[in-house]
Amino acid sequence: MGAGIAGLSAATALAGRGSRVALYEATGHAGGRCRSYHDAVLGRTIDNGTHVLVGANRAAFRYLRRIGAEDRVMALGDGGVPFVDLARGERWRARLGGGAVPWWMLFPGRRIPGTGLGEHLRLSRLFAAAPDATVAACLGHGPLMDRLWRPLTEAALNTAPEEASARLLVPVVRGMLMGGADAARVHVARDGLGPAFIEPALALLAQHGVAARLGARLRQLDVTHGRVTGLVFDDARIAIAVGDAVVLAVPAGVAANLVPGLTVPLAHRPIVNVHIALDGSPTNPEPLVGVLGGTAHWFHRRGALLLATVSAAVALAEQSAEAIAAAIWRDAARALGLDGPLPRHRVVKERLATFAQTPTEVARRPAARTTSRNLILAGDWTATGLPATIDSAALSGETAAALAHAIVSERH
Repeated sequence: MGAGIAGLSAATALAGRGSRVALYEATGHAGGRCRSYHDAVLGRTIDNGTHVLVGANRAAFRYLRRIGAEDRVMALGDGGVPFVDLARGERWRARLGGGAVPWWMLFPGRRIPGTGLGEHLRLSRLFAAAPDATVAACLGHGPLMDRLWRPLTEAALNTAPEEASARLLVPVVRGMLMGGADAARVHVARDGLGPAFIEPALALLAQHGVAARLGARLRQLDVTHGRVTGLVFDDARIAIAVGDAVVLAVPAGVAANLVPGLTVPLAHRPIVNVHIALDGSPTNPEPLVGVLGGTAHWFHRRGALLLATVSAAVALAEQSAEAIAAAIWRDAARALGLDGPLPRHRVVKERLATFAQTPTEVARRPAARTTSRNLILAGDWTATGLPATIDSAALSGETAAALAHAIVSERH
């Protein structure tokens, strides 16, 4: 149930194991919060947001290999991620990674400009963080917070460091800063999210005789003697046979309505994206640029289309689309060398982009197993141990597939 990344990950993993799979999606499209669609204002296909991978996102890359789409994402090179500080007028590259022990922190030339070794050594506090600790409480404030920890936390956890779970940032830091240069390397979808993550998965499922049934909104789970026995839709009821498994890969709020007594994260944080159809070429040709001291957090350019992303955009999401676009265009002019009037654009507010990844909400993430013997949960909001990202969604699907396969195998 659900054809987002988590559902597609589970479905493709199960189909690859030879299981008979049926896939249902409530909306009119697959992909969930990771998709591409045609925008009439811009006259072109756009992504619903910026979703980047790093080499340390192992589950996401396993998913791409499984659907035959690993070549549809491209690495941005080993020169590091360029940053622009609009308030200070400074530019630099963040070069992370280097090995299990981050010796690179000892060398001033490898550290973020303007930061000291003492700030880097605070990292030990993060690994010793209590369950209720926040990122800011562990790592403190200063240039390194402003230039590395805040951008990294907001990008990975979509939550400000002052309230973000310290423990949830640990796998991000361990993977990117201590996993070697390849683990820290940033990857983006070559031709968009749909062609990279969604269309190949649907094509693979079609080869296994699985067609996603779109517009099929699940209204109720029939449960008898601790087992799901039926799926109730608007127009039909589907019986669940003994030995069959149900993977519920739907948003947290939907799952809570379908499964009585299920504890899920309740609060959410928005992401604001602005798509701009460029008339000219930016003087900064980088495909991905981090921004400090402005409104935008990231600029991602693909051809003549520029996408600005602002994570943890609680206040910004309340502003008008016109005000948001104007502020973003001012940042683009200074960061990328663009000029002229604001071109055609589209502002997209994803108000429920991720759950608020605070210690309180992280503690509410449920495990994949449920009290119903044949009902399994999947989604980036489940207890994967990772932030709510594509990597978490893909991992949750793998976990759900393994559990579902075990249930089905018991029948034979």
